[in-house]
Amino acid sequence: MIVNRVGDVGLALAISAIFLSFKTVDYVTVFALIPCVIDTTFSIFFFDFDRLTIISFLLFFGALGKSAQIGLHI
Repeated sequence: MIVNRVGDVGLALAISAIFLSFKTVDYVTVFALIPCVIDTTFSIFFFDFDRLTIISFLLFFGALGKSAQIGLHI
């Protein structure tokens, strides 16, 4: 199903963003390093977005796609 592929892409992008921001995917280390990246941004197409906002959105989008919630039904 295409809905699961959308969720896979969201989770893959979220994991990549976490690794780019924290250089690890270990939850304990990531949660300990969150205060260090609070005011940092990602630049995407000349727009600056807060790193934690992008990571949170991608994790939410991945979870939404993996659980096939309303809005992604096909």
